Amino acid sequence: MPNNFKMLATTLYGFEPLLEKELLQLGAMHIKKGTRNVSFVGDKGFMYKANLSLRTALSILKPVYTFKFNDEDEFYQKLYGYNWIDVMKVDHTFMVSANAYQSIFNNTQFIALRTKDAVVDYFRNKTGKRPSVSTKDPQIVLNIHISRNSCTLSLDSSGDKLFKRGYRTATNIAPINEVLAAGLLLHSGWDGQSDFLDPMCGSGTILIEAAMIACRIPPNLNRKAFGFMNWLDWDEELYEVIMSSVLKKIRPFHFKIKGIDKAPSAVRKAQDNVSKANLDEFIDIVHDDFFSTKKETDRKLHMLFNPPYGTRLDVKPELFYKTMGDVFKTHYRNTEICIITPDEEAPRFLGLKGSRQIKVYNGGIEAKLYSFKVFE
Repeated sequence: MPNNFKMLATTLYGFEPLLEKELLQLGAMHIKKGTRNVSFVGDKGFMYKANLSLRTALSILKPVYTFKFNDEDEFYQKLYGYNWIDVMKVDHTFMVSANAYQSIFNNTQFIALRTKDAVVDYFRNKTGKRPSVSTKDPQIVLNIHISRNSCTLSLDSSGDKLFKRGYRTATNIAPINEVLAAGLLLHSGWDGQSDFLDPMCGSGTILIEAAMIACRIPPNLNRKAFGFMNWLDWDEELYEVIMSSVLKKIRPFHFKIKGIDKAPSAVRKAQDNVSKANLDEFIDIVHDDFFSTKKETDRKLHMLFNPPYGTRLDVKPELFYKTMGDVFKTHYRNTEICIITPDEEAPRFLGLKGSRQIKVYNGGIEAKLYSFKVFE
């Protein structure tokens, strides 16, 4: 169809199958899984819907120009020759993000700089004016991807990365990325059909993402802006239609979502973030020490959390996880327990059987998501 075009959704390592499934459920066409990305085809309205609805995507890119080059000068000349007036105005602020794979360029900052030079020179020679670069709040975000001697220029329809949901203003020590939290929840099998507990909830990100999955609330509903809102073909009326359609998919939630943290400051921050996400009616956060708690009902419970590690752990890991395992086995029966940790000895210390492992990266640190079942 003539109104459809190819797009690329970027994601975190290990989340490609989750993103592929999300795109399939959303109605994308010609879906193809890559490394840290999934390509697909849709129209402008679908691009709006993807930005609003995808939980495991970091950005939605629209490729607009692909070319080959042999040296630095040809790279610049090909970009300078692109008809930039088709995608931006001279009074737009812009920035360039770049990545390269097996390229003659080994410095992504240099790639971004030469791209910026080409854009500025193009407008200066066409109009006598030059657009300004802004790294803090650009209106247009350009993405340059180089593989060997092939370059793809894309427009970033998301602008800010999609983990910036718009609900988190208060953070605790080592807050977990929102996209990472959503992906971990989906990997853990969370479907919103049971009670949920984060026993060391920090600033509440996992709780908020769990509630939005349970209620099928679009994850980026609270965002004030996307990159496509500054594009020349921005269609506000179409966006409002898409927004209405995704809101109709919200469903009621009949279980309890609870967070526990022993730090009063973390509890306050989590409560503030939950309120900003408009999810107070679904999430209860209490000040307590998980090690002295018990499961409140006999109903099935799903648990996912990011325990402290390294310098944040003020006791030996073996004692920490052994004590935790004793609490699970004694007081948390009929529970699916999922933990993200870089400590490979954690499962042995916990003393729980039947774990499965998924490798992920938490802020650049290699970790694993472990899942256990404690039966009735």
